[in-house]
Amino acid sequence: MKLDNVISVSGLSGLHKLIATRPNGLLIESFENGKRQFVSVRKHQFTPLVSIGIYTYTDVAALDDVLTKVDTSIAETPLPELNDKSENLRAWFKTIVPDHDEDRVHINDIRKVIKWYTFLKLHAWEMINAPEEMVPQPADTQPSATAEQPSEE
Repeated sequence: MKLDNVISVSGLSGLHKLIATRPNGLLIESFENGKRQFVSVRKHQFTPLVSIGIYTYTDVAALDDVLTKVDTSIAETPLPELNDKSENLRAWFKTIVPDHDEDRVHINDIRKVIKWYTFLKLHAWEMINAPEEMVPQPADTQPSATAEQPSEE
């Protein structure tokens, strides 16, 4: 799973794809409607999803591993409702990350994981799970179809 270009922007709903960086902000694209916009560092804070982890008692579990685990275990343990009781959310999350630190992982964090999973599943699951070969290359790095074959002498 590749969460490198997926970011959360304060003040904007949903998740966004990072297009380009500028000294005074970022150019982002919405996964929902494909609209591109510039967001200033003076008004917003940016959180790349690749930098987010879930505290465990021994280490930190990467968010991409947690989202993959949610996807693989959704048949046995369906997603709870966001407004569900905190005990039910905690019990569900224990099936996903059994050794998460209950003191440092709050119920709002669990809700955010559920929100991000459902958002990515609806809008960007194919992009973040695309194999390396499927990622488009810039035009100047693609092999030329008219390249000469080496001569055998």
